[in-house]
Amino acid sequence: MLVRHRMTLNPVTVDPQDMLAAAQEKMTAGHFRRVPVVQDGILVGILTDRDIRRHAGVEERTKVRAAMTETPLTVSPSTTVEEATRLMLKHQISGLPVLENGKLIGIITTSDMLQAFLEMISTPT
Repeated sequence: MLVRHRMTLNPVTVDPQDMLAAAQEKMTAGHFRRVPVVQDGILVGILTDRDIRRHAGVEERTKVRAAMTETPLTVSPSTTVEEATRLMLKHQISGLPVLENGKLIGIITTSDMLQAFLEMISTPT
């Protein structure tokens, strides 16, 4: 099974110059725990809810750039779900941006992996 069949297409993104409060609002509204950081169409980082919590109380005055993880691990749409899962387990992360020809096209998360697993083991009723 390939990442392209499990990823979320066109994920919500933030700019490194955005304030953490704005990023947090997007994440809360979308019910997700991470957001790719894109500048001029290029992936420059990833921001997680954990990154934001580290700046509790100053979200209105702190830019995404100060809290994000720069140069995150990524996968391509042709990466297998198994390999993406191994990467996530090895590096103890819960999501991977998906790049094709250097452009962000999606994101695959632990939830996507669990859904795939459930579908594989479920018996027809």
